[in-house]
Amino acid sequence: MQMSQKHPSSAGIHFYHQPMQGVYQILQNNLCRDIHDSSSSQGTTVSFETCKEQYFTLESSPVTAGFMACDSPSYASTSSNRSPFSPQVSQSCYSDHHQSSDNTYGSPVSGLSSVDDGDELKNIFRELEISLLGSEESDIVDSYDCCVKGGLHRASPLAKPKYNWDQIAEMIPKFDLKEVLMLCAQAVSDEDITTARGWMDNVLGKMVSVAGDPYQRLGAYLLEGLRARLESSGSLIYKTLKCEQPTSKELMTYMHVLYQICPYWQFAYVTANVVIGEAMANESRIHIIDFQIAQGTQWHLLIQALAHRPGGPPFIRITGVDDSQSSHARGGGLQIVGDRLSDFARSCGVPFEFHSAAMSSCEVERENLVIRPGEALAVNFPYVLHHMPDESVSTGNHRDRLLRLVKSLSPKVVTLVEQESNTNTSSFFHRFAETLDYYTAMFESIDVARPRDDKKRISAEQHCVARDIVNMIACEGVERVERHELLGKWRLRFSMAGFQQCPLSSSAMDAARNLLIEFDENYRLEQRDGALYLGWMKRALVTSSAWR
Repeated sequence: MQMSQKHPSSAGIHFYHQPMQGVYQILQNNLCRDIHDSSSSQGTTVSFETCKEQYFTLESSPVTAGFMACDSPSYASTSSNRSPFSPQVSQSCYSDHHQSSDNTYGSPVSGLSSVDDGDELKNIFRELEISLLGSEESDIVDSYDCCVKGGLHRASPLAKPKYNWDQIAEMIPKFDLKEVLMLCAQAVSDEDITTARGWMDNVLGKMVSVAGDPYQRLGAYLLEGLRARLESSGSLIYKTLKCEQPTSKELMTYMHVLYQICPYWQFAYVTANVVIGEAMANESRIHIIDFQIAQGTQWHLLIQALAHRPGGPPFIRITGVDDSQSSHARGGGLQIVGDRLSDFARSCGVPFEFHSAAMSSCEVERENLVIRPGEALAVNFPYVLHHMPDESVSTGNHRDRLLRLVKSLSPKVVTLVEQESNTNTSSFFHRFAETLDYYTAMFESIDVARPRDDKKRISAEQHCVARDIVNMIACEGVERVERHELLGKWRLRFSMAGFQQCPLSSSAMDAARNLLIEFDENYRLEQRDGALYLGWMKRALVTSSAWR
């Protein structure tokens, strides 16, 4: 098989451009059942509509916490030319045990390869070792049993199988990419560097491609994260991709590509506009604090709506909190945002004022927000709180500190939109599995919107998604800034800060539903427990909620 070619960029990150020459499902139908039978701590499929589970905090979750079992059929492997993808049975066996009752979608519909029987892969390894060692005793098979049937995270770091990488490389067409990624991540978790590099250099590098199917594209970025973790270069790659490359004009183009082909950002903007508009229906003076102002265009619809309010428009003041990425993407500071919003409000006949807080959200204090008496306050947190370090990172605990600060301002409403994923306090292996699970669904949703060789899509994924994946996989401590939490954990944080949840109205649901008309039919929208869940097939990806 032809070797892949690495194309180093100025950021020091390399991606794989060789299309995979053939991926065949080798694990059949029963392994997930085997895992469930052999260990009560392993979960099974979760239905989108019917399955719920008890919520445990990250600190108190017992090892037996997991998904409730639901019956679901398994399906055949996806071929590279089908879109949308044929579903398989969901797989939660590799997911973090600390799951919330809010995550009833389970794993993405594509699932992980280990939903199927591992006998064929087991036999392959047995034949390899017999041929190489001349023995019926199979350390490789024993290790495979320990890793896969034991849930992978239970493998002993002392049980290091002996591989002949040249022969294994010849069998790549029979391997399942997700299974190999998990085996490689297990080796990294066990600090078995030799085995990890063997999987990376001899197998994974030949299976992934940034122009391939969703698994291959995601695999390329996960592989880069694993390499960066071994080389302790994850933080450098993340910072380079985030702040220096590409140029501001290119970065805005990449962001706009994702904005157009995926509903995730528009979902955040639309729901926040509806919630704030309803809360401010009778207010004459409104102050909106946006903790990720970006271009500011997300407020155009609200300004237009308030301009036509009976009795005349209110006075609107927006405080925009900035960070280096947004400033870089705009090609300038917050004054650009203020000028554009002021011009737009003037064209609508709305009295308007813009205030800038050019700093990281971690640095924000009360005096930076210029609170004035007589103004009804709304606060918007769109995909930003998960960047705040919490008690697991710093004694400063900026995540909870910021929530307490906002509560002290007595806001009329606070809007929160976050990824429905659990990567904050998870151990490395569980975090890798969750990242694989979450982004498989996201990459599938991107795949249906653009051709696989579309250069703009490839660049958008590299510069707007890959850096987050590398950070989650390769970095720890203060250097890991991508720290997602499930809505159930956000509920605990908001409650401890003194907030109460405000159920979203039917208008928010209608606005989100109208938005999805323009996108693929496999997006799912559910209103549950006062919040909105946006998902791809059976995997919840984003939640929107409101608080006061």
